[in-house]
Amino acid sequence: MSEPASISTGIAARYATAVFELAKESSALAGLESDLDTLEAALNDSADLRAVLSSPVYSRDDTRSAVTALASKMNLSQIMTGTLGMMAQNRRLFALPALIAELRRMVAEEKGEVTADVTSASVLTKAQADQLAETLKARIGKTVKLNVAVDESLIGGLIVKVCSKMIDTSIKSKLAALQNSMKEVG
Repeated sequence: MSEPASISTGIAARYATAVFELAKESSALAGLESDLDTLEAALNDSADLRAVLSSPVYSRDDTRSAVTALASKMNLSQIMTGTLGMMAQNRRLFALPALIAELRRMVAEEKGEVTADVTSASVLTKAQADQLAETLKARIGKTVKLNVAVDESLIGGLIVKVCSKMIDTSIKSKLAALQNSMKEVG
């Protein structure tokens, strides 16, 4: 049984604030970003790791030992290794995905960046992605990092979510709007 999102988010925010401040004081934000990439890749690639993070079967000490050994093997920073050990000891590892997301947001904000979630009907070329990032940067005034996904059901066009705005230029949404307007006429 997973914890409610609000609990994970609250716990993650507290840990993220502490980790971010420690990394900033130590001028280790670049290392923190590298840690986040490594952790996120490990979580995406390993169902076993995801299971260990949320399993009550393992003792606190066993979980802490396993996580700190794994952190050492992944060459994570001392700050992140210590944080993972503390989270394991306090049975808070279930909040790790939320911690990663919050730390990414904090690092991006510090660098003056925003992330745009882009869904397209087909894979964007590098030139298309670069052009989209430049267009968004000109509009928002901040460097935009694209998080791109493909959804072939869109038929064509894009859905872009950045900050609190969503721009939907997909053919699927245009067809749905046309269908609704035809219902009103008929």
